[in-house]
Amino acid sequence: MISRRNLLIGGAAVPFLSYVSLVPALAETPKDILVVAQQLDNMTSLDPHESFEAVGSEICGNIYQKLVHPNLDDANKVDPILAESWEADADSKVFTFKLRTGATFASGAPVTAEDAAFSLQRAIKMNKGPAFIVAQFGFTPENVEERIVAVDGSTLRLTLEQPASLAFLLYCLSANVGSIVEKKVALKNEVDGDLGNAWLQKNTAGSGEFALQSWKPSESVALTVNPNGPYKGNIKRIILRHVADPSSQLLMLQKGDVDIARNLSSEQLRTLQGDENYTLVRKGVASLVLISLNQKQANLAKPEVWQAIKHALDYKGMQENIVPLTHKIHQSFLPEGYPGVVNDTPFVKDVAKAKALMAEAGLEAGFEIVMDHYSAQPYPDLAQAIQANLAEIGIRVQLQAAENRQVLTKMRAREHQMALSAWGSDYFDPHANADVFNINPDNSDDAKSRPFLWRSSWQDAEMAKKAEAARDEKDPAKRIALYEELQRAHMAHSPFAFMLQTTTTAACRKAVAGIRLGTLSDSHSYAEASKA
Repeated sequence: MISRRNLLIGGAAVPFLSYVSLVPALAETPKDILVVAQQLDNMTSLDPHESFEAVGSEICGNIYQKLVHPNLDDANKVDPILAESWEADADSKVFTFKLRTGATFASGAPVTAEDAAFSLQRAIKMNKGPAFIVAQFGFTPENVEERIVAVDGSTLRLTLEQPASLAFLLYCLSANVGSIVEKKVALKNEVDGDLGNAWLQKNTAGSGEFALQSWKPSESVALTVNPNGPYKGNIKRIILRHVADPSSQLLMLQKGDVDIARNLSSEQLRTLQGDENYTLVRKGVASLVLISLNQKQANLAKPEVWQAIKHALDYKGMQENIVPLTHKIHQSFLPEGYPGVVNDTPFVKDVAKAKALMAEAGLEAGFEIVMDHYSAQPYPDLAQAIQANLAEIGIRVQLQAAENRQVLTKMRAREHQMALSAWGSDYFDPHANADVFNINPDNSDDAKSRPFLWRSSWQDAEMAKKAEAARDEKDPAKRIALYEELQRAHMAHSPFAFMLQTTTTAACRKAVAGIRLGTLSDSHSYAEASKA
């Protein structure tokens, strides 16, 4: 009689005998296989220099390593990963990294400065979605081979176009697009000059804890331990199962069909709270829920109305009654967990103050307005609460629900009046959000650059000046202070009402330990995972 363990081990020798097909018949998962129920349908690539979706970035983060990585416990620190040290020249234009010895790709080859240079050059040359994170330092396909070079086997040198803050550069290099791939493997699989892109979309060449075994879109992802990597736990394989319905995820977790459920709602998480059979690993992630006020609408272009709306909202009531376990109150443009974040919450529901501000704007009688919002929960419930709150100060809101892409398309065309939506950060530096919410050099309808604030037709030269000064400040402590000042100014004087920050939860069976969640998805880590 074949045992479950032998059957699973045997599966590695044939074309991906999927554990997915075995789970329903089994009461418990094997101790050396971690099974995760998760929504996986938004992935298009596992090439780290192309992948820009949350789930794909998370998987890449467990397969590849970068030169540096933000410290998971202290957002103001950057930890060395493949680089052991770095320094800037006196002009803050030339940055030199020394790579540590002993790092090894899954192939067994050592990680070298040549691999690091090739990887950053590759990101620029391919020019996919995340390339701008590195390109903003002046790198182009034409100059990158001259400006990013391997001086020797363990020394990498970057020459920037303009002086830059070391902190800014390090945080950008910690993004998923800063992942180091094995040059030899990528070029071996190159087709028509694509630098191995087509192959790396569904294969991996990294030095992280795990390596890709198989990816079946909208079905499953299987990872195996990189035998030459840094993982030291007892997990041999991770199976990520695409389970779209959170209720099904909860049932599978309770039955023991999966070890972790990743997309449970507040209602479902309540059933697990206080149950000793489960551990809830929680983390605020870089996704903010906000209301945008289009400045093309005359009534919304008055700063008094901005403030009136912010003071009319019942943040506490919405958080406690609609999203108690999936969101927290947050009112600044930087998410909690970022360097320099301001967690002040100056706005509370104050109808009298909001009405006074409406009167000051000459709008005692209120006005009618349309608010677009996502049709998926919790946005309809939040929208109804906002509608009721604003009605108390005379703003009569007509709600218009649509799929995310439809709402975003309307905002990108500047056709919304009010919009309830979400914003996720692109990389782990304060400038990632300071840029898109403050710097709008061209507010014309045909502008080439169209950051988030452009969508709502807002431009403020003083805010932009503050954001640029914070970005370029060389002293780390002063840089953080400038971002704190900018956030408070933005709260007081911008047509954006930030309300909530998303909290992600990994609901784990008690045998599972060591799961780490980060503010950005590429920091969600199985590097310390184990099963009892």
